[in-house]
Amino acid sequence: MQTILEAGRAEKNYWRDLWRYRELFQVLAWRDLSVRYKQTVIGVAWAVVRPILTMLVFTFVFGTVANLKSHGTAPYALMVFAGLLPWQFFSTALTDSSNSLTTNANLISKVYFPRLIVPTATIVVAFVDFAISFVLLLGMMVIYQFVPPWQIIFIPVFVALCFLTSLGPGLWITSLNVKYRDFRYVIPFIIQFGLYLTPVGFTKDVILAKIPESLHFVYNMNPMVGVIDGFRWCILGGPPPFLEPAFLIGIGVTIFMLWLGIRQFRKMEKTFADLI
Repeated sequence: MQTILEAGRAEKNYWRDLWRYRELFQVLAWRDLSVRYKQTVIGVAWAVVRPILTMLVFTFVFGTVANLKSHGTAPYALMVFAGLLPWQFFSTALTDSSNSLTTNANLISKVYFPRLIVPTATIVVAFVDFAISFVLLLGMMVIYQFVPPWQIIFIPVFVALCFLTSLGPGLWITSLNVKYRDFRYVIPFIIQFGLYLTPVGFTKDVILAKIPESLHFVYNMNPMVGVIDGFRWCILGGPPPFLEPAFLIGIGVTIFMLWLGIRQFRKMEKTFADLI
């Protein structure tokens, strides 16, 4: 067996190596799932309790106290939970991926592989949490006797969009987090702040009605606005979001952030082993 050393070979075959190292992706993803769920009760319980408690609080505050309107004829609790599904996926994926390199410091400093595998693998945990919450949503539909519309079949499309929406910022922040460890304190603030700016506990019309029309474009730059609208369209029905400004602007921001995240990650990737 011959070993050929060629300058720039790893760089030239980087995207091909992502496929060659797919087994490493599976190992890392399974390890993260095991850490979260294996031989533990709180891991599974937290995936159930957290969205339910958040739904109850939001339903009481916005639906009962503030008396805000729901999405169409859907019960307010269902509307909130339909918004929590993508937000929970986004927040978990962004948090885990942004800290993924520093938590895998030993692996990164000793073995070569495309580092892009590490933050991408962590998002599998977010998907499992999403799947658990989706089962809870189906149970709520049975309780409320709410029949979902036919467009629920498009849920995988918006799950993929939510994945891309979280991956771009996650790659950008995790690459900066290797050099500037302060960024790990920024993520919880962004998640907490974004939860109340994003229409999770209410519809986006509530915010748009309260801010000047000149700021509508700025608000719609939040890509999760369009993603949540898409989820609610799939689960609760109503007019399709594809032609609305929030969705189209959000798609543009998602594409830009994905490009920026990959560019920043690849730019700093060669220095990860030294800095970490």
